This record gives sequence, structure tokens and C-alpha cells, in this order.
Amino acid sequence: MSDENIQPSDLLGKKVFFLYPTASIQNQIITELVQQEYEVYTCRDQMRLMHVLKKYPDSIVFVNIDDGVPEAEWEKWISTLSTALPLAKVGIFSSSNDEQLKDKYVNILHVSCGFMALKVDMSKAIPVILEILKVMNAKGRRKYLRATTERETAATMNMPLRGEIFNGVIKDISVVGFSCAFEYDIGLTKNALLKDIQIRLQSMLLKVEAIVFGSRMDDNEKIYVMIFTQRIDPEVRVKIRKYIQQNLQSKMDVEISTT
Repeated sequence: MSDENIQPSDLLGKKVFFLYPTASIQNQIITELVQQEYEVYTCRDQMRLMHVLKKYPDSIVFVNIDDGVPEAEWEKWISTLSTALPLAKVGIFSSSNDEQLKDKYVNILHVSCGFMALKVDMSKAIPVILEILKVMNAKGRRKYLRATTERETAATMNMPLRGEIFNGVIKDISVVGFSCAFEYDIGLTKNALLKDIQIRLQSMLLKVEAIVFGSRMDDNEKIYVMIFTQRIDPEVRVKIRKYIQQNLQSKMDVEISTT
């Protein structure tokens, strides 16, 4: 692929939307996709989502056609989406075993992400969806999701250093590390190991250690970039990914509600 043909999503990945997800989709499939570093969102308004998708035209949308509107309306909506946004990919969830219904979506409407049965236990659908997202290159070249947190008062950190406790504001965070700023430059040196860091993400308190990767100036503010050490608790990574998804979802909710 030549550079001029590279789309932003080839680098940053595609957005994956679940429209009217059931509790089992939410608790099993979406939870797992989040831990696999996919950028996943939920929505319960198909008309507003249609407007949002115009900003992200190569998104992937999984639709629960048992909810929201009658099935005939879903047929019209998906047909309209395919015409207006041909790069968008669609998958269907339904509790129906009607082969004609499945045939309509797969062979007539040509949904490219399959027709899957809704069940209480959706664990068997997870490998199928992961394979679909892999084929669709949903991650692009991006390895990790990052949440920007500089405007959130509930994303902070503190750490002991030189006999003092320093409080900082987190600017962004991923499972690899985070960036932060302090009220004044505390003189951290590159490659310094910082232990007993406490990170607050909303109501979550996480204990980590990190190495100073470097720093940069943002206007008159010095931003430090920290990389987590390999000794980070795996459960901390789980919680960070969960927080990132909630952070991104809240921003997408604003986009959806204001379209």
C-alpha cells in the first residue's frame, strides 16, 4: 500500500460500534474486545449513529436487530447505510433461527461481518468476532488505545520522591504508560525508576512503578512521559483498559447526542 493510499484508520484503527447490545454482548463480547485493545462503543439510537458514522465512514457496526425498531426498519437502515457509507462494515445479531432472514442479510444486503445468533452465553461468539476484526484490520497499525485525560479532574497521580509527596495531573494514559505534569518542574531525570506511584482514575486507585521515558514542553508546562515497568500487576492493565473504554465512550456519547 503506497503512502498516498493510506487512510487514517489504517494507522489508528477503526471504530467498532455495537447498536442495541444485549447484556450478554455487553458483559462478554465487549468486555473481551476492550481487553484486546479494540476501540469499542455502544449506542442505542440508530439515526444519531448514522450521522456520527459520516465522520468515521469505515467503522464496523454490529446491530442487534431484535431491539430498537422492527426488523423491516433495520433492513431499510442497513441498506441506507451501505449506500451512503460503502466503506462501513456491518454484522448482525439476532435470536431468530429463520434461515430466510439470515439469507436476506448475508446474500441480499451483503453484510460483511456475518449473522450471529444471540444467546445468553456469547463466549463462543468471541473468537468469531475477533477473527472478523482481524480480517477487517480493525486495529490498523495501532497497538494500544490511549485516553486523553487532561481536562478531567479525576485523573491524577502522586508519588514519593526525595522525602516528599508530589501530586501530578495525568494528561493521557495507556497500558504502556502515561504522561503527567506537576505544579512546577520537579526535576525528574530520564530513565529514573519511580516506585510507589499511586494513580487515581475516577474511583479507581492503582499502584504502579514506572521509568521516566522523557519530557516535553507544552507552552510553559513540562510534561513527563512515564513507561510502566514489567512488574505492573496484570489486573492494573485490566482496569486501565476498562477506564480507557469508559473515557472514550463518554466522549462518543457527547458526539452522538449532539448530532
